[in-house]
Amino acid sequence: MKSYIWFIVGGYLSGSVLFAYSIPKFMKHIDVCELSEDGNPGTYNAFKYGGFWCGVCVLLAELLKGFLPVWLCARTVGADRLPFAFVMASPVFGHAYSIFHHGRGGKAIAVSFGVMLGILPEMRPLLLLIGCYLLFSLLVQVKDHRLRSVVTYVCFAAASILFIETPQIVLGDLLAAGVVIYRHTLGRPGEAALCAKNRRWLHKLR
Repeated sequence: MKSYIWFIVGGYLSGSVLFAYSIPKFMKHIDVCELSEDGNPGTYNAFKYGGFWCGVCVLLAELLKGFLPVWLCARTVGADRLPFAFVMASPVFGHAYSIFHHGRGGKAIAVSFGVMLGILPEMRPLLLLIGCYLLFSLLVQVKDHRLRSVVTYVCFAAASILFIETPQIVLGDLLAAGVVIYRHTLGRPGEAALCAKNRRWLHKLR
């Protein structure tokens, strides 16, 4: 159990690094929280305001911070025990509620895909998440982004219960989905406050 705790803490800290905020700052000297309407330090806003290559760097970094803790844990400690579920959820929780940004963060979409990549060669969670996302983006189009994310992750959680037999993977999917759903509904800390605190922090550094 102690070994899993290290990966849970490491996953949370990894998730807490908001690359969608820091990479555009470094590459383009812009604050995506200030420029965007929703104030979200997310991959979409990095593409929109930072350009293609900035967005690609952010996407890869966001995927990697979800992938690495889960992948390393699976290959060193193992993915066959129930605490592994909390390792899966920790980067998602870290991104949504970052310790480095006063408990505020992003919407945790890209990092959750990274987590599902981390449990390969178990492909079903990743395929289910991709399938649900495409379903409500292309076939049964839900135009409101926030609502689409909620519906997608509710269906992903239900599909995980129906089609995956491994208890720790199912629980990990449910925990990760729960964080995303909560972040998009009841647990939305003010993005404007995040931007304001980040600006004050940068001002102190100068």
